[in-house]
Amino acid sequence: MVAPETPRDCLFCRIVAGDVPAEIVLAGESTVAFRDLNPQAPTHVLVIPRHHYDNAADLASHDPSGLADMFATAAQVAEREGLSGDYRAVFNTGAGAGQTVFHAHLHVLGGRPLRWPPG
Repeated sequence: MVAPETPRDCLFCRIVAGDVPAEIVLAGESTVAFRDLNPQAPTHVLVIPRHHYDNAADLASHDPSGLADMFATAAQVAEREGLSGDYRAVFNTGAGAGQTVFHAHLHVLGGRPLRWPPG
């Protein structure tokens, strides 16, 4: 099993700090949204909280309003990206579910018809 990163070596914390470059789509007081380097759809943007939480469950239990902020940011990203309300918002929680960076992040996917079920 992959060990969760600590904030000092967390890739997404380093993006928030400006130490690692990313194509920022939208930055707010509590969230940052940037393009995924390995897009799974024509539009694939990650929305992260500025503060470190290992995953969505950790964020929800410690900062529920931060979770709501992430979804509000996702809706703003989708609008700016011209997705016309047709997008998928996905959290992967834990290595077994495909989480590879252990900092809570919401995938915003769209720009083509998305099949169901995923995975």
